[in-house]
Amino acid sequence: MASLLLLFLFLFASSALSQDSLIGVNIGTEVTNMPSPTQVVALLKSQNINRVRLYDADRSMLLAFAHTGIQVIISVPNEQLLGISQSNATAANWVTRNVAAYYPATNITTIAVGSEVLTSLSNAASVLVSALKYIQAALVTANLDRQIKVSTPHSSAIILDSFPPSQAFFNKTWDPVIVPLLKFLQSTGSPLLLNVYPYFDYVQSNGVIPLDYALFQPLQANKEAVDANTLLHYTNVFDAIVDAAYFAMSYLNFTNIPIVVTESGWPSKGGPSEHDATVENANTYNSNLIQHVINKTGTPKHPGTAVTTYIYELYNEDSRPGPVSEKNWGLFNTNGTPVYTLRLAGAGAILANDTTNQTFCIAKEKVDKKMLQAALDWACGPGKVDCSALMQGESCYEPDDVVAHSTYAFNSYYQKMGKALGSCDFKGVATVTTTDPSRGTCVFPGSAKSNQTLGNNTMALAPSANSTTSGCIPKYYHHPHASFADLTLLSLLLIVALVFL
Repeated sequence: MASLLLLFLFLFASSALSQDSLIGVNIGTEVTNMPSPTQVVALLKSQNINRVRLYDADRSMLLAFAHTGIQVIISVPNEQLLGISQSNATAANWVTRNVAAYYPATNITTIAVGSEVLTSLSNAASVLVSALKYIQAALVTANLDRQIKVSTPHSSAIILDSFPPSQAFFNKTWDPVIVPLLKFLQSTGSPLLLNVYPYFDYVQSNGVIPLDYALFQPLQANKEAVDANTLLHYTNVFDAIVDAAYFAMSYLNFTNIPIVVTESGWPSKGGPSEHDATVENANTYNSNLIQHVINKTGTPKHPGTAVTTYIYELYNEDSRPGPVSEKNWGLFNTNGTPVYTLRLAGAGAILANDTTNQTFCIAKEKVDKKMLQAALDWACGPGKVDCSALMQGESCYEPDDVVAHSTYAFNSYYQKMGKALGSCDFKGVATVTTTDPSRGTCVFPGSAKSNQTLGNNTMALAPSANSTTSGCIPKYYHHPHASFADLTLLSLLLIVALVFL
């Protein structure tokens, strides 16, 4: 019996993130008031984001990601590229300090060596592959080469004549680098990392590319771009660029290297001449992109093969030099408020990023019902949530199941706590959404349909994934109108019965 109880407590303490969404975010560094690493992780978890890319290997960030399960891409900054490319010992030391010191507690999955080296630091191009090989050798020595991939992000500008995609090829100037690079990626099973920005393609096309084509907006059949060689139809710039990269690799006889998009996004604000950097366009692009990836639509060349994509970026980088648009690619402000609320109907809880107004806490789907029940008991007991609406005959009794009842209780607690970070976790079985879960006469606290006002409360936060105790009383059958005292008495009776059986 004791072993079963320990097993239950262990399962309840687990806090796996939602099913892999294939969507990640970039976390830039040029932010004046950068939130603490703990706050960054809390925001990521509240948005069910389980992939991030860092532009360095910051110690405090890597420590904060420990035991979260979040998949992390770390980076060798461009300024460190030369040193690593010239010395195996330097690369080994880098891996020891920035990888082995944190893995496996921190789920480092990829090392990005440099960033857009061919197009932004061309004088270092000749040493790029050497740096990749030295980092790979250091991983082999540390027995981490099977768990962690090594690659380097490229601007899509390395592809010339990207339409039609079937005729695309890499800039031949870079063949002495591209060919050995692709051989390296193929031999190590690593992906080609590509930064894809339809915004820049649209702006630089001088009206040739329609805005709707850049934004993933629905097109009439006669407006779709057709590759005359393959007869493949393209409805957006993103897919055309990704397929252009696939075709460019096949032109060099590399056909089995996957592509990961390490940057893509749209600025929400621009200067006087940046007319298309608007909140509406940014929202439309990122919402459609995320939906496209989550649905595993794939590309016309590889339908059904989802392209893992990292949104650029999590926060606005207000210290970034350049035009106004360069400072305004973020999904969130540094205080955690969204720059805009993404429109993600049917995409689940991934990046349900309205964290200030119409947000609700709901029970996750496909989690253990006993874990839900235990969290429900905590909310209606020690959490001091008013669960009277769940009593038989009351407005929220139907449907009479643990998921529906947990959602009501979790959300009531979340609203009572003023939507504080950590108040929608319940050991990983709850998540934040922008979809109002109210139904019929069952109006949830926080709903625009409700006149009820719920303020901040000073009681302890709901049990979170980082708690060392379960914070709940196990309950194996559903009885929504049992009081906390009833549950305590029932627990004592069960213990007595077990002792004397």
